[in-house]
Amino acid sequence: MRYEGRIFRPPSEADAFILQATVGCSWNHCTYCDMYRDKRFRVRPVDEVVADVWAARRVLGPQVEKVFVADGDALVMDTDAWSAILAACREAFPRLRRVSAYATARNLLDKSSEDLARLRAQGLSRLYIGPESGDDLTLRRIAKGASFDDHVEAARRAHGADMELSAIFLLGVAGRERSQEHAEASARLATAMDPAFLALLTVTVIPNTPLARLETKGGYERPTVREMLAELRTFVALAEPTDALFRTNHASNYLPIGGRLPRDRERILEVVDAALAGRVALRPEWARGL
Repeated sequence: MRYEGRIFRPPSEADAFILQATVGCSWNHCTYCDMYRDKRFRVRPVDEVVADVWAARRVLGPQVEKVFVADGDALVMDTDAWSAILAACREAFPRLRRVSAYATARNLLDKSSEDLARLRAQGLSRLYIGPESGDDLTLRRIAKGASFDDHVEAARRAHGADMELSAIFLLGVAGRERSQEHAEASARLATAMDPAFLALLTVTVIPNTPLARLETKGGYERPTVREMLAELRTFVALAEPTDALFRTNHASNYLPIGGRLPRDRERILEVVDAALAGRVALRPEWARGL
């Protein structure tokens, strides 16, 4: 098994075998992100990736149940490459119940409905997509490469292929200037995308990113912790997915909470309100991470 550079995966993939099929991110322009800036994007040769699957089989045995295909937006691979990798995973791991990957709206829009249905039938069952915001001005400012409507259409295609969708939004990314607009529009986008899983992370201004340079020039002001909790409250109050497992358990967050939306909305809001009132302790700054 070979890995190049740092490996990132969602919290829910902590017990998955991480298979690096692509190196880096094919987009890699998002202003707040440094996850893949030390890598030049490329798709690894399929025979190398398949060899890594069988190396994992020798080390881990046949009991692997989850595979997370890295790096940043592995869905960008062409469908034939995906098919070969999925076939190897099914053969090597007879107990396999889930294959997942990060994706972007652009990745989904570049795939035909037929391609997505084919990949789903071959075992790719969950996609993690991070709109970060539903506010089109913020999406342009953070160089996300896709609009509100693009993300809605991407989600429609994922649903059409019967893929589980996990949507990720980023508290604070719009700055203090558009904090309220960002929170409200993100709730609208979460409603329109209707994911099965919904997560909020909290922005960290990472040195040497475009966002950090913008902050230095006075073009971005990170909201206070209280203001980001207010964003969280607005999001929870307004988001109307059909039935989404909601989490803020990522290490970047000040307030780890969870439940289902909309079922547990009032309970979650009570916890947020208690945190805003100082009755619930927040994760200290030193304990936050990426």
